[in-house]
Order: sequence, then structure tokens, then C-alpha cells
Amino acid sequence: QVTLVESGGGLVQSGGSLRLSCETFGFSTSFHTMEWYRQAPGKQRDEVARITDDGFAYYPDDSVKGRFTISREKNTVYLQMDSLKPEDTGVYYCKGAWRSYIYWGQGTQVTVSS
Repeated sequence: QVTLVESGGGLVQSGGSLRLSCETFGFSTSFHTMEWYRQAPGKQRDEVARITDDGFAYYPDDSVKGRFTISREKNTVYLQMDSLKPEDTGVYYCKGAWRSYIYWGQGTQVTVSS
């Protein structure tokens, strides 16, 4: 069974930093891509960062560019979040994709207070 486990969330003041981690269990092949999504209260789940197996990083959410940095070590993916804002609050999910297989973690809560 493949499991992705996020950690590193918590409560932080505006302007602070957090580093999220997502570790994969039960899947030895390198995911083609690993991604972080954010789901704010009452809103849909949106992608904030993506990284390929050769290290190419992409940030589809303009609001995080220059503040968030995605990185990975094989099937462990990280999200360094700096200069956090209250609008970054939400549940952060990681996702791993290989061919047609997609796996999600259970999420980790990030709350940024003003």
C-alpha cells in the first residue's frame, strides 16, 4: 500500500516561516512529479507548487512565487514557506504521480495569524 505522510504544519504569525515535508511509504519508483496543494476553508484544492523527477520546479500560483520553495529527495518532497500571509492558511496536501497512478497524502494544517 502506498502512503504519503505530510508533516510540518502548524500555527505561525504573519511573516513567519514553515517547512512542510511529505514522505512516501510503499513506493520505490521515483514519482514523475510531486506537488503541493492548498485548500483554504470553503474553497477548492489548488496547486501551489510542482517539481519533476529531474528537479524542475514550477509554481502555478503567482501569490507564492518568491516566498515558497519546493524541493525533493527522491520521493520525499518539501515546501519551504517564507513570509507567510494569513491568506496562506489552509490544509496542505502533497501528491505523487507516476504514469496513471496518483497518490495523495492526508494533509497538514497551516494557520497564519495576522
